[in-house]
Amino acid sequence: MTEQKGLAPAAGLTWARMCKECGQGHEGQDSHLYDYQEEVDDELVCHICLQPLLQPMDTPCGHTYCLQCLSSFLRDQDFCPVDRQRLQLQQCRPSSLLVRNLLDKLTVLCPFYSECQQSMQRCELQPHLHNRCPAFRRLREEAERRKRPCWNELKGSKTEGESDTKSNPALTRTVNPCGPPEPGLVNPAFEEGEDEVPLRSSLVAEANVVELFRDEPEEDLGLRIVGGKDTPLGNIVIQEILRDSVAARDAKLAPGDHILEANDVSLTSVLHGHAIAVLRRPCSVLRLTVMQEKGFKPRPEHHTHSSASPPGHPAHTLHNLGTVIQVTLVKRDRSEPLGIKLIRKSEEPGVFILDLLAGGLASKDGKLRNNDKVLAINGHDLRHGTPESAAQIIQASEVRVNFVVMRQLDTEEGGDMQSRGARRVPDTQYFRRHSTFMKDPPGGFSSQEKTVSLKKEPRQSLGITIAGGRDCRSRLPVYITSVQPVGCLHRDGTIKPGDVLLSINGVDLTHLTYNEAVSSLKTQAAQSAVTLRVIRTITEEEEEDGDAANKEEMDTLENPREDDINWSPLWTRWLGMPSHMHWCRDIVLLKTNNESWGFSIVGGYEESHGQQPFFIKTIVPGTPAHFDGRLKCGDEIVAVNGATTVGMNNSSLIPMLKLQKNKVTLTVVSWPGSLV
Repeated sequence: MTEQKGLAPAAGLTWARMCKECGQGHEGQDSHLYDYQEEVDDELVCHICLQPLLQPMDTPCGHTYCLQCLSSFLRDQDFCPVDRQRLQLQQCRPSSLLVRNLLDKLTVLCPFYSECQQSMQRCELQPHLHNRCPAFRRLREEAERRKRPCWNELKGSKTEGESDTKSNPALTRTVNPCGPPEPGLVNPAFEEGEDEVPLRSSLVAEANVVELFRDEPEEDLGLRIVGGKDTPLGNIVIQEILRDSVAARDAKLAPGDHILEANDVSLTSVLHGHAIAVLRRPCSVLRLTVMQEKGFKPRPEHHTHSSASPPGHPAHTLHNLGTVIQVTLVKRDRSEPLGIKLIRKSEEPGVFILDLLAGGLASKDGKLRNNDKVLAINGHDLRHGTPESAAQIIQASEVRVNFVVMRQLDTEEGGDMQSRGARRVPDTQYFRRHSTFMKDPPGGFSSQEKTVSLKKEPRQSLGITIAGGRDCRSRLPVYITSVQPVGCLHRDGTIKPGDVLLSINGVDLTHLTYNEAVSSLKTQAAQSAVTLRVIRTITEEEEEDGDAANKEEMDTLENPREDDINWSPLWTRWLGMPSHMHWCRDIVLLKTNNESWGFSIVGGYEESHGQQPFFIKTIVPGTPAHFDGRLKCGDEIVAVNGATTVGMNNSSLIPMLKLQKNKVTLTVVSWPGSLV
């Protein structure tokens, strides 16, 4: 078996997807990857990730782990992974200077070793990449030459065109909550107060045209997509925007945007797989027409503007409390500090400027001020962020740093904003496995178990690569990413990419982390007889789109390229997973008045479709669900305050949500959207 989580060849990475610290390709939440030249002593290896320690932390019971590994583990558990003694992160301390020095002195190879032929101590790799490595410097210079104008310059150059688009009545709509709802649409956003007078008069949405410029025609956009006519959502919806991606750089798209067209190809009523294929087609410029929720339009007597203005919009006022301003700081080089001190406030969420250091870049520029609230940096929404996350974005930025800030017009007028904004301190997200919420998958989706038994030479490899694991960000089960031609499973032909591993030789794999699964597979694969159980999701045949061209597109989507190191199944492939494979998450939303919870739902029992799960379809800007930040479009609601939603229809779920005046607990299953 070949490990998927090994080092990716640096030559196969684009500049946008490369970690600027270790030079490898990994998700932003994952640990850095290094190519160690020599075998590392077991005493310097983390017991969780089984890799040399990064930011080592000592426990009171005498064990040492990577800070990130231990933090992730203790979010779900309260004991030491080795001896299971009770443990909390605040009880742990950084390892001694001696241990840290030993780790820093481990010899690693430059990820571009084939070109620069350099090895160095681990602590010297980042300075080497940024100052001495010719391959890293060449990639950076090529990316800078290809780089289009930054997002705020593009926006400025298109202001006139965008105004024309927004003034076109064909591209602008106002959703009236009093009108007949879309079939199957539950919309708690349109809650009414006890006096039955709507709190807001209407929900405003606009159709806008957004152009995304790729450095390379095949570069990923950095969008995760859900929906499609073969799913309960119907529309194609953006679930997530990845950091430092093409879409994040542009900063005009947002999670929850509905994609209507891509380069003049309509996506309003297409299968999920077809939409993904269209969005992945190579091109230098991708022109998207999207429907964007702008929040609620307040009642006329309030005379206020929407608080839901996204960070990328021109300067305007929010709730008459302040003005949104865009500021771009240009550094002489990547390492130059900006001279800004950032803080958080106890009474209001978000990040604020405490001070501008005299002589610093920000102070000399003169546009930022003390007490400005940072709404976004380089397109990353920080309205509910932290100073630490803001600092990471600044450190990872190139020479241009784009700020969007809100400046208070009058401190006395700020009280209402603070009372509205101070909703909650985000709870630590935690997952737990539920066997009680049993339900059927959406119509058109199912699953099938397969068992493969084969005899092999003890040293013969299974020839599969895997990903997932219950320690990954989405708590996915372990799944197969490729079947190599050299392995015995390829000759059998039963196992396919995207199959989820259930067990090997009777050893359950469904609850394991990635490294635990790798260890179990290696151990069992060493035997002469192997029995592998997998589960595969099945979707209905694509009747209307069954032509040869579309079949070829689907084959490309379902079968990864050999050089595709980040392949994962489409979002629709997870929908057929049986309930016992789901990992649920509890999300607690809080509010202080009779305002809406701020999300709409599709699903429930319908005569034409039978029982369908409830899915989050939209999240309205400026509402508790939006400020909380954890609910995503495409999330499936399996319970409300512990009560299962199975068997409910719209008329039973709506009152349940309305009865929750100040607090509601949603139990959701969240599958990662398809990456484009």
